[in-house]
Amino acid sequence: MQDTITSIVSQYDLTGKYLDDIAINEIKDYFSTALSRLKVIEIINSKSSKIIQEAATRLYSEQPELLRPGGNSYTTRRYSACLRDIEYYLRYASYALIAGNTNILNERVIDGLRETYNSLSVPIGPTVRSIKLLEQIIIEEFIANYQDDFNFIKQPFECIIQGLSEQNI
Repeated sequence: MQDTITSIVSQYDLTGKYLDDIAINEIKDYFSTALSRLKVIEIINSKSSKIIQEAATRLYSEQPELLRPGGNSYTTRRYSACLRDIEYYLRYASYALIAGNTNILNERVIDGLRETYNSLSVPIGPTVRSIKLLEQIIIEEFIANYQDDFNFIKQPFECIIQGLSEQNI
């Protein structure tokens, strides 16, 4: 896993170049959101169970068929697996948030996930919706506690959603 700074420096080191204005501006952006990123991580760490439960509650109120016989969250085992997956997405999104870089999501989450879900007959739509709900809940919590810009929070969740969504080739 690389943070923004390591990623930028590695890229320039590979090409044998000094950091230019573009790289310096990217590093400045990273530091300008550092305190806000720490604040959102504190929210996630202190309220992770509540965030996960709220995302599940909203998902199942929107899509109650998932909990009915034949639904993908029917039975305790499947419901628990869904909550486990939501927690997994939240945890990795928090890593990407603090790093200011989504590379970890590509390395550890997205690669092969859609194919795995398809092979297990796990519907992608509700999964994508649960990730979007995580994003919304965290933004709501952040806005309730801080007046800072929150747009950076969207990046890791949108990255996961994009990775799970069908690609047009």
